[in-house]
Amino acid sequence: MKASQLREMTIEELERKLQELREEHFKLRFQAGSSETEKPHLFGEVRRDIARVLTIIREKKAKSSSEK
Repeated sequence: MKASQLREMTIEELERKLQELREEHFKLRFQAGSSETEKPHLFGEVRRDIARVLTIIREKKAKSSSEK
């Protein structure tokens, strides 16, 4: 997922996306524990997407608090 796409979203949408990504990460970890991982490359992608979403949420919150 591109950062430019995420920056167009609202904070509420980003928080929903973050929850989805965390659930997906949990499912991937569960599959790895039971040796059923079909796409191990997704671990890194999902982790990076989580970090990207968190970063943009922080940016938006900092921007909104500095505008007050």
